[in-house]
Amino acid sequence: MTSISCKVEGMHCTNCALSVSRYLEKKGMENVNVSFATEEVSFTAPAGADSAVVLEGINHLGFRVVLPDQAPTQVSVFNTLTFKFFFCLIFTLPLLLHMWVDWHWLHQPWTQFWLTLPVFLMGLWHFGKSAIRSIMNRMANMDVLVTLGASAAFVYSLIGTIVMGNPEYMFYETTAAIITLVFLGNLLEEKSVKQTTSAIAELAGMQVTTARLINTDHGHEHINEVDNRILRPGDCVLVNTGDKIPMDGTIYWGSAHINESMITGESEPVSKKEKDKVIGGTILEEGSIKVYITATGKDTVLSYIIELVKQAQQDKPPMQRLADRISAIFVPLVLSIAIITFLGWYFIGHTSLATAMMRSVAVLVIACPCAMGLATPAAVMVGLGRAARHGILIKGGHTLELFKNIKQVVFDKTGTLTTGKLVLHNYHSSLEDMAFRKIVYSLEKYSSHPIARSVAAMWKSAGEVPLQQVREHKGLGMRAKDQEGNEWQLGSFRMAAGVTQDDSHNLYLLRNGVLMGWLDFTDEIRPEADTVIRQLKEAGIKPILLSGDTSRKCQELAAALGITEVYAEQSPQQKLQQIDRLMQTAPTAMVGDGINDAPALSKATIGISLSDATQVAMQSANVVLLNNHLGSLPLALGLGKHTYLTIKQNLFWAFIYNVVAIPVAALGFLNPIVGAGVMGLSDVVLAVNSVRLRYKNVLH
Repeated sequence: MTSISCKVEGMHCTNCALSVSRYLEKKGMENVNVSFATEEVSFTAPAGADSAVVLEGINHLGFRVVLPDQAPTQVSVFNTLTFKFFFCLIFTLPLLLHMWVDWHWLHQPWTQFWLTLPVFLMGLWHFGKSAIRSIMNRMANMDVLVTLGASAAFVYSLIGTIVMGNPEYMFYETTAAIITLVFLGNLLEEKSVKQTTSAIAELAGMQVTTARLINTDHGHEHINEVDNRILRPGDCVLVNTGDKIPMDGTIYWGSAHINESMITGESEPVSKKEKDKVIGGTILEEGSIKVYITATGKDTVLSYIIELVKQAQQDKPPMQRLADRISAIFVPLVLSIAIITFLGWYFIGHTSLATAMMRSVAVLVIACPCAMGLATPAAVMVGLGRAARHGILIKGGHTLELFKNIKQVVFDKTGTLTTGKLVLHNYHSSLEDMAFRKIVYSLEKYSSHPIARSVAAMWKSAGEVPLQQVREHKGLGMRAKDQEGNEWQLGSFRMAAGVTQDDSHNLYLLRNGVLMGWLDFTDEIRPEADTVIRQLKEAGIKPILLSGDTSRKCQELAAALGITEVYAEQSPQQKLQQIDRLMQTAPTAMVGDGINDAPALSKATIGISLSDATQVAMQSANVVLLNNHLGSLPLALGLGKHTYLTIKQNLFWAFIYNVVAIPVAALGFLNPIVGAGVMGLSDVVLAVNSVRLRYKNVLH
């Protein structure tokens, strides 16, 4: 299995994307994702498949595949929608003018023909090529309707000019107006869609900058300005006030205040000092630091974020799959209605040939399959983009649909509702003080639990004891043997329950099953936790505490925050069982940060992880709060719900537009020129409605 990701240029509507998608599926490709808005295509080629041949097939469809290592095509100004629109507008305005100005030369059939011909040829070049490609691929798109409508009016007018010579048979202005107005609609749609994808562009723009590379020669440092893309792990760079951090790294000299708002959404600059990590693309607002580069290219945090957002935008919610199925049969259905309209008016309604044809053309140009295809991607892109700007990564458009049903949120305790920055309050041991510190550090340095990280950082200077067979038992603690064969255990009360009845301590140290000491830590409640719990309750969502900590400490925390449902002293397996049970009563989100939470995060309807979580927990979660700020949770839930609401609104307007507009056109109440204008604006309405997500209040 080979995963392929590339850009495909030339897709200018959702039916183009459907054509590429259908082609890849016919070729046996799996996990196919195609987005016309971002021009991103990804799929998995099964074993034995020649991906080069498959990609070449996309080129034969009339598109252009651009691989990651290729430069994008420089688009000629003559190929832009802006040029094509204004080119057509120059010739179309005089044609429309003749309807209001009684200039004799404008009413001449051949004058109108020569004014229309450049517009018609431009339309055939743009829409006709696309229409032919789509028909060859058995996936007729909107351009088929536009091409047929404009061509019918033009050919009818040309026959009338040659055979009849009668101005009553002239519909040249209809041909020109249809093409010009559709170009206008496509231009407005292109600009609107760019707004929906601006979050990706903003993040990508942060990746490229210059770097001050430090070279050391005979003890002297030399600074050279280089493109940050040539940096490699192990390089050292100097970053001064106003500079972007060129790549991910660790500070080895100096201190600074760094603006990480584009990554985390946190508006206040973050204070950084030696040994602190820094993120590429963030801005150093004050200070001067030297950074040891630890990650470049696709391994950086920023690249990880961009890739996740792109994957999420390509992911289709179930609602969109329904719209895609309808879009696939939409054009043949509209063609059938147009033919029935023509035959009905001409043979049953006994209208003139011109009237029957114009009403049939009106049906062709008012229909808009793209509106249904754009409804979901536009909303998803804006919703996920706003989330990314506020430090919230939502993995997959399908996750957005899950938010609407969430009725209860389960919280882990340590590091989630509390800061996780534990401070040693007290400890006691029957061992010598230094020996106690050494064995505790030696065990805890192997654990990723917040308590373990705090102990390891605090007692690192004590040194360590060589250990063998070190194991971490989820929900219990650490177990290992020393060189003398002694078995050491360090963990929660559940590990020591057989040797003591005192459950008031955080950690217990046992040697060969005998209690040797204990440690107590204080862990502050997150400042924003109280507000978050209150906001959830106001939104009708029930907060629940699920923790491996002691019952006493869990009850104290729950009482302070107003949480009424508490499950304490739970092992990872018990957490999983509790989540399973809770999900049977209502859709449930789980918020956690530790390795113990990974199974529960995967099981929950939506798993939500904090950014300083372990890699396992981040990969298990559907949503990652990058700024490690629990206050982002209500925004994440609100964005999910309102994005889904916007999708529903868009699909409603897309369906209702076509359901109303097509019959109105078929019944003869709509001029084809007006129809072309309305069709062009229909996509824009959906894009504008989606862009509202960037600014609207989603917390209610």
